[in-house]
Amino acid sequence: MLITRRVAVGAVLAAPALLRATGAQAAPRTLKISHQFPGGTAEQGDFRDRLVRRFAAEVQKRTDNELAFEIYPGSSLMKTVAQFSALRRGALDLTLYPLAYAGGEVPEVNIGLMPCLVTSYEQGLAWKSQAVGQELERVLDKRGVKIVTWLWQAGGTASRTAPVVQPDDVKGLKVRGGSREMDLMLKAAGGIISSVPSNEIYAAMQTGSLDAAVTSSTSLISFRLEEISKSVTTGRNGSFWFMFEPLLMSKQIFDSLPGAQQAAVMQVGTELEAFGLQAAKADDEDLARVYLKAGITARDMDPDALGKWKAVAQETAWKDFAARNAACAALLKLAEAVA
Repeated sequence: MLITRRVAVGAVLAAPALLRATGAQAAPRTLKISHQFPGGTAEQGDFRDRLVRRFAAEVQKRTDNELAFEIYPGSSLMKTVAQFSALRRGALDLTLYPLAYAGGEVPEVNIGLMPCLVTSYEQGLAWKSQAVGQELERVLDKRGVKIVTWLWQAGGTASRTAPVVQPDDVKGLKVRGGSREMDLMLKAAGGIISSVPSNEIYAAMQTGSLDAAVTSSTSLISFRLEEISKSVTTGRNGSFWFMFEPLLMSKQIFDSLPGAQQAAVMQVGTELEAFGLQAAKADDEDLARVYLKAGITARDMDPDALGKWKAVAQETAWKDFAARNAACAALLKLAEAVA
């Protein structure tokens, strides 16, 4: 059968309408989300993995399957610290990331794990609408990174020996703090610093290369540190350790999305902040129960101990951070202004 040029052109022009009529769609764009935490489901497991899975499902729904996601927990796609560099280059699309891990590349981000600076969830989350949060977003934007979900976590200390409550309790211990500034405070208190990502704490404590580790309540549970600890100090009544651990997106990837997809990403990211807050607080309470059930001594921080830690932090970590550059000094001043 002879097909004329007019028929052929008509068929091409009719193709989009035919696709709509038959319900056919173009293949979705698939984005990769990486993180270091144990994997699970949207309903069970480490809440940070659950947050990521809920984010992926809801964004896919709101974009009518134009966006899809692949999730790589447990640093299965790439090593933990390397995720930030990959994000900046556009080699990784999204990550839920302890921001202070990127302090080697961007010193200013260590404000996200500054000992005794943030002392409550409400104070940390208030950053988002205050000058300190706006400046932090500007710093990250210049480096090619966008904050999608603001998430803070309180932390505690797992120890192979006695509980770590007062600064004197850390003397002589090989201890992990989680950031340059946290390590400076712990070193000034007499600790011997060992720097490892939270997903490597278990092995380090198991081999004896680490005596104690400060990390989030969720990590203290998810990484099963009760199996190798003799004591734990919780953060449920206060902590010198509050970490900013947001869901981040490559700005290069974000900017490549149509406006409607960008809006869906940011709307869902913001909506999940309430879930993250509730889940983090629940883990603070659950931490003692998990460790006590395993026969581990559980202690809480008290105002006297926190006051002593703050005095050490201000003379070491805070001064060091402010002296690194003008941007760090400005961020610290803005953070101190948030009550």
